[in-house]
Amino acid sequence: MSTFAVDQSLDCKGLSCPMPIVRTKKAIDQMEPGQVLEVVATDPGSVADVKGWASRTGHQFLGTQTEDKVFRHYIRKSRPEETEPEKTFPHVISNEELEQKLAEGPVILDVREPAEYAFSHIPGAILVPMGQLEERIEELTQYKNQPVFVVCRTGNRSDVACQILAEHGFQNVKNVVPGMSDWQGPTKSDV
Repeated sequence: MSTFAVDQSLDCKGLSCPMPIVRTKKAIDQMEPGQVLEVVATDPGSVADVKGWASRTGHQFLGTQTEDKVFRHYIRKSRPEETEPEKTFPHVISNEELEQKLAEGPVILDVREPAEYAFSHIPGAILVPMGQLEERIEELTQYKNQPVFVVCRTGNRSDVACQILAEHGFQNVKNVVPGMSDWQGPTKSDV
């Protein structure tokens, strides 16, 4: 697999969002600037989550290696002068507020993984997994000037997705918080 040394390896196998990020943050906080952390995860969502978190916090995302459905993410801890404060998307909407808008047929973008979506999603939600968002952005340009409500399991992936959409000129994007982990409204299942 990797042919380089890491300073610390973090086992996040079997954990789903947001736990790999929570543990990554704790591990990075204990490391020295310049050291490399390997995060080993089995959650496909971790591919986008780890990269997005590193980008938001100013740490250097080195890359991901995948073998047998195990993801090995590598992050280099930045020096204090290199690190930016974590950015969060300023425009949010609560689950309850979005539920009240469902009768209007809003554009809902679900950035979870296909398996998460298949078991339970908001009716009419468009699935574009976070890891595919940038490469599939053209598919969404028809919604550029409409309100777009972005949902994931906890509001973390959707936060990053909102930032990406805004950078691509989407004018009215809102992060749905806390997301599907606490969604009480109607759902649909494809299984």
